[in-house]
Amino acid sequence: MERQNLGFTIFLYVCAALLALMILAPFAWLFIMSISSTNDLVSKPLRWWPVETDWSRYRILTDFTPNSHGAALMSALGNSIKIAAIATVAALMVSVPAGWAVSRTPAVGWSLWLVIGTYMLPPVALAVPLYMGLAGLGMLNTKIGLAIVYLTVLAPFTTWLLKSGFDPIPRDLEKAAAIDGARLDQMLRIIILPLAAPVIGTAALFAYLLAWDEFFYALLFTSDYRAKTVTVAIADLAGGRVADYGLIATAGVIAALPPVIFGLVMQRMLISGLTTGGVKG
Repeated sequence: MERQNLGFTIFLYVCAALLALMILAPFAWLFIMSISSTNDLVSKPLRWWPVETDWSRYRILTDFTPNSHGAALMSALGNSIKIAAIATVAALMVSVPAGWAVSRTPAVGWSLWLVIGTYMLPPVALAVPLYMGLAGLGMLNTKIGLAIVYLTVLAPFTTWLLKSGFDPIPRDLEKAAAIDGARLDQMLRIIILPLAAPVIGTAALFAYLLAWDEFFYALLFTSDYRAKTVTVAIADLAGGRVADYGLIATAGVIAALPPVIFGLVMQRMLISGLTTGGVKG
């Protein structure tokens, strides 16, 4: 039995190591590209580690001189942080009551599946009506306008995810609270939301990452530094006649830091919700 347990433990560690390698390898190569010289990046055969490290691109992209690559990237980075945060908060404000309502009223569940069905449409099919709508409201090339567009993508997904999180919560708790005289808002705030904290944190994390990584709508609905996101700014670095792949990789490393930090923070919240969100007898 001990040999079998040891063999199974080794198997688990090997699988975990392979999974970590598959996940981290692209990020490791991105970082190596960011510190490699142009000669190393275009050499044949490919060098897996640069002959001489070059950190100059980090100095270029952290230089806030007006009209520089660094100023453009930092402005886009700030826009992405704000737009993703606004879209995530708005999505949760819509999806928390919507998910709870659908969970407690199965008869209207078809409406959720109908909304999720819009995911079968390619984004380009919705580009024209969204563009005309934003143009009519005067919200093209604005952070709020792009956040509203992202809300149309995030709200159905987070509602579906939260609905599945509300389903296991016993309805007897709500009935007991109603008997004790709790209002609907008190019931949600005191009973439902603490128990659903893990799934709410998960929904917030996925919504933020989806908004952060979105490129197509950001490319269509923004035109300058006022609302341009980091994904579009990185694409602009590749728009010249000669692309500096090391500079693009450096921008990718810098752009990956905010979602990584947000993920670490939300991970702690998820663990806290899992440990404190149980039903006490």
